[in-house]
Amino acid sequence: MAGSHSREKVIVIGAGIIGVCAANALVDEGFSVEIIDPVEPGSPGQCSYGNAGGLSPGSCIPNSMPGIAAQVPGMLLDPDGPIGLRLLDLPHALPWLLRFLANSRLSRVKRISDAMIALNRLTLLCYEPLVKEAGCEDLIVHRGQLFAYENPNGPAGSTLSIAMRRERGVKVDILDDAQMRELEPAISPAYRAGVFLPEQGQCPNPGRLVAAIARLAADKGAVFTRQNVRALVLEQGRVTGVATEAGVVAADKAVIAAGAFSAPFARQVGVRVPLISERGYHIMLPNADTGLKINVNAAERKFVAAPMEGGLRLSGTVEFARPETAPNWRRAEILVRQAAHMFPDADLSGVERWMGNRPGTPDSIPVIETAPRHDNVILAFGHGHQGLMGGSVTGRLVAELAVGRTTSIDLSHFRSSRF
Repeated sequence: MAGSHSREKVIVIGAGIIGVCAANALVDEGFSVEIIDPVEPGSPGQCSYGNAGGLSPGSCIPNSMPGIAAQVPGMLLDPDGPIGLRLLDLPHALPWLLRFLANSRLSRVKRISDAMIALNRLTLLCYEPLVKEAGCEDLIVHRGQLFAYENPNGPAGSTLSIAMRRERGVKVDILDDAQMRELEPAISPAYRAGVFLPEQGQCPNPGRLVAAIARLAADKGAVFTRQNVRALVLEQGRVTGVATEAGVVAADKAVIAAGAFSAPFARQVGVRVPLISERGYHIMLPNADTGLKINVNAAERKFVAAPMEGGLRLSGTVEFARPETAPNWRRAEILVRQAAHMFPDADLSGVERWMGNRPGTPDSIPVIETAPRHDNVILAFGHGHQGLMGGSVTGRLVAELAVGRTTSIDLSHFRSSRF
């Protein structure tokens, strides 16, 4: 019952989309909540800010699919390819990449897909009361999601992913050239066929969504502190607070939701997760008045074009590098060329570039659990490319774990012991 935990204080480490959704759910349960992060919620310094905006309850296709092992070398060697890896970062990335490829076995892929759909199918259901309460219902748009192929036979080559979606209850429409052009006339005639998911949604400004949900939590009494968390404070086997640059903040419970920076905190409570920064780049084209209405995934080129409040956003490249490494803006220039290909008549002037650190696990699903050896610590990180999608659901799950209630979904797939 809300209010029954009013004497218990929870510290949430991380004020991205996972952290602010968790803060709201925890306050609603009656906890006293403090969110600690050096970065302003919804600002460009957060991974959540740069998201492509997909809110897809039908998202269930892992990044590592059968056949990926044969494709990765070509992707890495292609200067305009979707994956970047600097030679100096190979020792850092190789163990993770080997685990990633091991997850491409079909039997494993189907189990991962089941976990993804279990989490993601609730995304809109959990966001709708949040955005209504926050007064930003305009940030959830129901227009579907389009995968566009240049090869007119492209959908025929995606039979596995289409079948996986349909087996999990996702509505999928196969479009020929004329049907795709009628649905989304903004894209180039170079794209000849499509796969349309009509039940999916999108957010036209992920940064504003994070900021609005953070303000909602603050209005309910949550406290936001702009500090770096240096470590958890443990006494007699329990976490009693966190150490920041300004001193120790006491707490009865802690939530680790620091995205790509979560692993050191998890290690303090005996949890080792193969977490890597899948660094993502995006470009914003403020003058590209294309008329695009739907989030479009370029199926062969592996990028997403999304209509946003500030213009057209293209995102989707992955770079394996340590978070502290300087941005490689050549990755953003690739997206400018992709924009020119998909929208040949668009005004590409005034390009704005962004880079952020996605928290990637080798199996495309996050860690969500109570720490096995520390029952007052909750882990909620590793959402990779789908943090915005998983934020509302994960926030609810964090609160359920905090009060000891049966969770809305089975969390056995999300335990750290799977690694």
